[in-house]
Amino acid sequence: MASSSNIDASNSSDDEAWEQSVAEHNRQLDRIIEDVVIHAASLSVQPTNHAVRGRRRYIERRREIGHEGVFEQYFSEDPIYPPEYFRTRFRMRKPLFERIMNKLVATDRFFQQHPDAAGRLGMSPIQKCTAAMRVLAYGTSADLHDEYLRMSAQVIRKSVIKFVEGVISNFGAEYLRKPTEEDMAALLHIGERRGFPGMMGSIDCMHWEWKNCPTAWAGQYAGRSGTPTIILEAVASQDLWIWHAFFGTPGSRNDINVLDQSPDFDDILEGRAPKVNYIVNDRERNMGYYLTDGIYPQWAAFIKSIPAPQLRKHQLFAQHQEAARKDVERAFRVLQARFAFIKRPCLIWDRDIMGKIMIACIIMHNMIVEDERSTYLNYHDPTEFIEDRLRQNTRRSEDEEETNDFVYSTNRIVSLASYMRTRSQLRNREDHSSLLHDLIEHIWQKFGDDD
Repeated sequence: MASSSNIDASNSSDDEAWEQSVAEHNRQLDRIIEDVVIHAASLSVQPTNHAVRGRRRYIERRREIGHEGVFEQYFSEDPIYPPEYFRTRFRMRKPLFERIMNKLVATDRFFQQHPDAAGRLGMSPIQKCTAAMRVLAYGTSADLHDEYLRMSAQVIRKSVIKFVEGVISNFGAEYLRKPTEEDMAALLHIGERRGFPGMMGSIDCMHWEWKNCPTAWAGQYAGRSGTPTIILEAVASQDLWIWHAFFGTPGSRNDINVLDQSPDFDDILEGRAPKVNYIVNDRERNMGYYLTDGIYPQWAAFIKSIPAPQLRKHQLFAQHQEAARKDVERAFRVLQARFAFIKRPCLIWDRDIMGKIMIACIIMHNMIVEDERSTYLNYHDPTEFIEDRLRQNTRRSEDEEETNDFVYSTNRIVSLASYMRTRSQLRNREDHSSLLHDLIEHIWQKFGDDD
């Protein structure tokens, strides 16, 4: 009997041990299942990078509120901010901005407001044009205006590209044109008043830093500053109008290299430019010229200052030449002040988009000049110059049957000999020295002291 009781006790102890081991196993299994559930829940809340790329989260920005806010602040009948605030923040007066916006709406479907599949209206033209102008005017990133305009950074970037393309296609032919006969008459009249008969403006170059330049291109785009830049060549007049813009040359080159590629003199060489006649120091000449700094070559089309002048005539000439040549420098600074995007290092990867932004800013700059030119301190209406010149030409043609001073030709060159002859005349050093001497004497007679 004792042996049987011992066997029963040992069996019961084995059963208890087995039950304990099974219970411990079940507890471990429950903990594993709980950990798996918690881990799966964490994956659903914080997806991996691969899951983020595959699924985009929708954000309800309430875009209607963004439109209503901008409209009440600037575009309603009784806006919150007065016109001077609009001019400061949009870089132009309200009628000019509305003119650009209405033209874009009429020509580009992107700026038209259409309902989506749910019947809800998309972004308004005011929101898209305001976003583009804010990015260009302040030079900020696209996502900075998300909270104010209730637009995603992707839509804002697309609005900027569409905006500059629309400005170029709709206004480029008018506001980035070559000087016409009337424009040339006004330019020459202003130059004669300043002591430079025959002057068509001043020419110079500006660098725009390219921060996101590809590493493979950094060598050819890095200039003296050591950072990649792209060069803009421009011709500007006293009223800051930019008559010529050539953008895209790598920053490792200088002004002379840019000049060799520039199409500025193509019209002159091909016989399509307005030909002018003027008299300086009792000599008649028939080719206009630009004021430049010291790096440009001694061509008949360029007039430079005199370094370290010693004579009073030379000092007076250098003073007037350097003052008038600052027109293009002023135009660059005003252009960068109006559009801070082209003043700061560019974060765009595409060089073609950079060129479109630069040209569009120049076009809008000229539009602002035309709209606000009458408010300048030393403003002179160019139509008065044109009307006076036309009256003089009419009287002379009636009395003496002579031709007009300004002849505009749209025909291309008829022969290579004509092209080479014009090119030789344009680069003639002797004509440059003769014209420089005549201008020194003319300025001394016009502005020098009688004593």
